[in-house]
Amino acid sequence: MRRSRLAAYMTSLLLAVGVTLTGAATAQASQQAVATGYVALGDSYSSGVGAGSYLSSSGDCKRSTKAYPYLWAAANAPSTFAFTACSGARTGDVLASQLGPLGPDTGLVSVSVGGNDAGFADVMTTCVLQSDSACVSRINTAKAYVDSTLPGQLDKVYSAISAKAPAAHVVVLGYPRFYQLGGTCPGLSQAKRTAINNAADYLNTAIAKRAADHGFTFGDVRSAFTGHELCSGSAWLHSLNLLNIGESYHPKSAGQSGGYLPVFRNAA
Repeated sequence: MRRSRLAAYMTSLLLAVGVTLTGAATAQASQQAVATGYVALGDSYSSGVGAGSYLSSSGDCKRSTKAYPYLWAAANAPSTFAFTACSGARTGDVLASQLGPLGPDTGLVSVSVGGNDAGFADVMTTCVLQSDSACVSRINTAKAYVDSTLPGQLDKVYSAISAKAPAAHVVVLGYPRFYQLGGTCPGLSQAKRTAINNAADYLNTAIAKRAADHGFTFGDVRSAFTGHELCSGSAWLHSLNLLNIGESYHPKSAGQSGGYLPVFRNAA
């Protein structure tokens, strides 16, 4: 008799826990279903610099109608769409001026940031204009920053996103490798191209780690750009453009639609 009572008690307890957990899961799913707005944050790789067709209202931020956030929103019709990514943005800029549209109704967030913090523009300038050793030295300085400082800066951005949009699914987009290696490639030596690609891998690894630690999804675009790097003969990236320096080493419209968009779509 005592065993029967104990068994009945345990069965009731397990049922109660099951109902509680099911109710919590249902409430969370319901909250996420209601939160359907999309907010696109980040730097020039998200704003679409290099893709052309810039929104006049975006000014120097150069938000493009051919950028992956705009293309995804046009195809999926989220309840709201806020496009605040901006050319040149660093983590501090995202925190200071891009998070305004986030809220409880935000169901999806995309963000790419970190490259400018690590000195992307200065790395490329050094590697284009100076020696192999100077290029490698500048990249090593960037890697040291990625080790010592960037994780904390990314944590601030990711924590702020979670605090302002607790129901959102957050996709953190990485950066492509710039160069196809092997064969001939005018401009940069094989040593420089290898060092630049390794730097991209190093940065992506750091960003992916911080994204995972915050429960975010990392969108790795490197495979998508394979075969379409600079020197490939079918590049989805601009090389050095002296007539429009700002577009140099940024994705063309094909890089946004063929590289970033499919990765984001699969991760969203």
